[in-house]
Amino acid sequence: MVKIRLQRVGRKHKPIYRVVAADSKSPRDGAFIEIIGYYNPLPDPASVNIDKEKALKWLNYGAQPTDTVHSLLRKLGIVDKFKQQQVSS
Repeated sequence: MVKIRLQRVGRKHKPIYRVVAADSKSPRDGAFIEIIGYYNPLPDPASVNIDKEKALKWLNYGAQPTDTVHSLLRKLGIVDKFKQQQVSS
């Protein structure tokens, strides 16, 4: 199964995360299929940069977002757009 999840990059005590589509069996910082965006929790407010087209593509393929990524996608309105596509299909 493909998951949309966070991959930690950055230094010690300065985390930055990539939002990636990866096989659920691969390790957290291991192999991934595609980078979808970035998430930096340190500034106030946290900066989130996710490519909506790529995220919708992977959601349509059946990729399951983790809880944290799901909340980020919801804040950006991607989950609502995905649900509208499902209803209209």
